[in-house]
Amino acid sequence: MEYLRAACAALIAVVFAASAVAKLRDFRGFARSVPVLVPMPARWITPVSVAVVAGEASAAVLVPVTAVAGFLLASALLLAFTVAMAASLRRGRRPPCRCFGSAETPIGPRHLARNTVLTCFAVLGALAPEHLPPVAGTAVAFAAGGVVAVFVIAMDDIAVVFARSS
Repeated sequence: MEYLRAACAALIAVVFAASAVAKLRDFRGFARSVPVLVPMPARWITPVSVAVVAGEASAAVLVPVTAVAGFLLASALLLAFTVAMAASLRRGRRPPCRCFGSAETPIGPRHLARNTVLTCFAVLGALAPEHLPPVAGTAVAFAAGGVVAVFVIAMDDIAVVFARSS
């Protein structure tokens, strides 16, 4: 239990940092994708897009610095993203998932599951004890969280590989 916060912090910080950087690399493309996922007036598109990227970047920075605030922000963002995706799927729309860049993979149940699992890790991280465990164990926990984050980020690419091989 003492290493849980460290692993969760690495996982959430890396996922949110990668997501924010990917969106900033093609901000116009990301902004164009926002109303496809969540219909909104044109005047809201840029402010909502900026808020999403700022929120993700803030969560990535806050989690290692002030864990509880960062985990709570990450949880709120993940819940909002999950609700937006679920509403889009309920309307019969499957826009591309622009979570980690310019991928054209349509959103689906696996994205809802991914966000739900990430939300669980963010909540676990927020509830985990705050005391610092030994440095070596913390380093291993951070590394484990980072490795899981890489798999989360590459989830759509991994799914394509396994879909082609079956």
